[in-house]
Amino acid sequence: MTIGHRGAAGYETENSIPSIKKAIDLGVDAIEIDVFKIKSGEVVVFHDDNLKRLAGFDVHIEDLTLEDLNKVQLKNGSQIPQLHQVLDIIDNKVRLNIELKGANTAEPVHAIIQDYITSKNWSTESFIISSFKWDELKKMRALDKNVPIAVLISEDPLNALDLADELKAEAINPHYKKLTGVNVEVIQERGFKVYPWTVNNPEDIQLMKDFKVDGIISDYPDRVHANVENLQPAL
Repeated sequence: MTIGHRGAAGYETENSIPSIKKAIDLGVDAIEIDVFKIKSGEVVVFHDDNLKRLAGFDVHIEDLTLEDLNKVQLKNGSQIPQLHQVLDIIDNKVRLNIELKGANTAEPVHAIIQDYITSKNWSTESFIISSFKWDELKKMRALDKNVPIAVLISEDPLNALDLADELKAEAINPHYKKLTGVNVEVIQERGFKVYPWTVNNPEDIQLMKDFKVDGIISDYPDRVHANVENLQPAL
């Protein structure tokens, strides 16, 4: 499975509508995005807790109201989208991995995805919920016994096995540099899929394929499809 990281972040400003559209155009199987809940309650698609890197001023995303948000322009000229806007663009064409980046995101995200399941004929399997905030994953599982969950971890991925068991998770999403052929096999034997992030260089993509991971999260999703021997390394 090819998973576009923050859309297609190697080509367009991450988590923006152009990035989402680019990932779909590149033929991904799924798209990964990040979400926060802002001050006025909306769920917005953004990675950093601060706007400085992508919008140029030092403000925390969670301190914004919707009125404030609508005045923010990203470096590519687009706005920070709300989750429902991204869902409308995706239109159930590909699967959506929603990373709960901010605090108190499980409940509003669950409400939104349930609305799309009940009113727009999406399925539970259209989504996968991931987070480094394991307490948010536990909240999500308490709200919904069926929604697919992936446990994010930046250290030894075997340390996520117990939580993955507890949550009846679909997958563990580790940093690709923490993977070996052995620990991938251990995770899969325990019944979990492995979706490593963020794999951009052709040699690393090939290594993940050699490890037989179940999906690859990349800023350059077309490279996952490609014959990696013919690609130049990412800068």
